Amino acid sequence: MSRPAAPLKGRAARLARLMPSTGPSTAARTPFVLLVVLLLGGGLITLLLLNSALNEGSFRLSELKRDTTELTDEQQALQRDVDSRSQPDALEKRARELGMVPGGSPAFLNPDGTVRGDPAEATAPPSPSPSPSPTPSTDATPDPDAPAAGAPAGTSGSPSPSGSVSATGPDPAAAPSAENSPPPTSPGR
Repeated sequence: MSRPAAPLKGRAARLARLMPSTGPSTAARTPFVLLVVLLLGGGLITLLLLNSALNEGSFRLSELKRDTTELTDEQQALQRDVDSRSQPDALEKRARELGMVPGGSPAFLNPDGTVRGDPAEATAPPSPSPSPSPTPSTDATPDPDAPAAGAPAGTSGSPSPSGSVSATGPDPAAAPSAENSPPPTSPGR
């Protein structure tokens, strides 16, 4: 008869305890190890995809910031252009180039249809004198166009320094009017 295997002693017994037997226990661990490896691999791929998406968004954000800066600079340049063209001196110069003349005294329509004021046709003021500076007159004869002593300035009908005829009402050139000036435009827009 065969004898049962003797129990291992000493060093062999300790090694046998450390080394698991190749039985059904290793077969049960294989699906668990595969599941853990798949989860770790899936998590790593997900992190890579997320990181790529964030980097793409970061590049798009920096591109949009650069575009915003360029458009802001262009808008500010256009605003400076509009501001320079809407100054009173520039508007007057452009109006004269277009053949416009300062208006006379205004007339208004009352709600009942009657006219208030005396309408007059606008005429071009006389051209400025060719002399570089005006010289004061030394003769004693009064100038018929000069305002009378004690008369308030701007009510005599004499030409003003800008060449327009003053009226008793408010100066129409002093108040900007949206209907008289065309909106400024810039090429390419």
